[in-house]
Amino acid sequence: MLPIKALPWTRLHQFLHDNHGVRYFVAAVGILLATGLTVIAWMWQQPVAQTPTIYATAKPEPEPPKYYSPLTGAVFTDEAPTKRHVTAVMIENSPDARPQSGLKEAGIVYEAIAEGGITRFLALYQESRPGLVGPVRSVRPYYVEWGAAYDPGVAHIGGSRNALSMIRSGQYGVDLDQFFNAGAYWRAKDRYAPHNVYTNFDRLDALSSKKNKTASTFKAIERKDDSASKSPNATHIDLPISSRWYNVDYNYDAASNSYKRGVGGEAHNDREAGQITPKVVVAIQVSMTRQLEDGYREQIRTTGSGKAWLFQDGTVTEATWQRPDVKSQLVLVGADGKPLKLNRGQTWITALSNQKVPAWR
Repeated sequence: MLPIKALPWTRLHQFLHDNHGVRYFVAAVGILLATGLTVIAWMWQQPVAQTPTIYATAKPEPEPPKYYSPLTGAVFTDEAPTKRHVTAVMIENSPDARPQSGLKEAGIVYEAIAEGGITRFLALYQESRPGLVGPVRSVRPYYVEWGAAYDPGVAHIGGSRNALSMIRSGQYGVDLDQFFNAGAYWRAKDRYAPHNVYTNFDRLDALSSKKNKTASTFKAIERKDDSASKSPNATHIDLPISSRWYNVDYNYDAASNSYKRGVGGEAHNDREAGQITPKVVVAIQVSMTRQLEDGYREQIRTTGSGKAWLFQDGTVTEATWQRPDVKSQLVLVGADGKPLKLNRGQTWITALSNQKVPAWR
């Protein structure tokens, strides 16, 4: 009987048994294969390390610088407007002078009786330089004194004897009188004299520069951001200055948080810019007398203290005005004895005689 052939694995086993070197080699190969498969399996299970994404962090844009007008508190990103010198212009307010030019762009306006119940304005300009201003008229001592606090150039056409003596002394500002500087002024053909003398800031600045007036030194007025009251208590104001042609009224506009000015029962308009709408209205009681000076003229005491009313944000605050001397600014003090801050923007200050009181509702 023929022997049964060994199965292949039997022969392999016999071969490896008889050949020790081959057996060790095969064992080594097996160990290496097992180790390699184990490593591969381990690596397969490990999370793949990802290269972190680096994002460039954008640097925030620097906020533009802020510069504040010493006169109005208006905010600018350019310093130049806040460094301009102040110019005070005497502007007429008789009915024949209306509508005036340049009033809407003034920073502060003082309003008072010049004579015979007729009011005039001392309009102060710093950052604004309107292209037309007028009609320009003569000056009185109390306007010179109010303006002196701002170290201005003073544009006018002559004035009372005392006013001219004051302004020409150089102690109250730089004199820009039309009488001696006619080239800075002209007479308009669409109005008749004396209500037709005008100027502009190209000419006034050139005249001021000629007189070395290129800066004004004065303490900045304390201002604040305006914030309309949710409960306004003074939306209509009446200021009884003299007569119906010169009495003033204001209507509060909540949308703009400003006051629409009226005079003589009509809207008070700037001919080029529309209705005058200050952010702040101030009424002050002052001592008024009539004295003989080139005829009988009003005399107003501008220093000391007196009653005042501050209208802003749709509300009224009763206060006291204080001014120790003619070089000091007029300051409003509240019931707590602390100075009141005014809203940024145009301010109108109206002088009433001690016998008259503003009304509001």
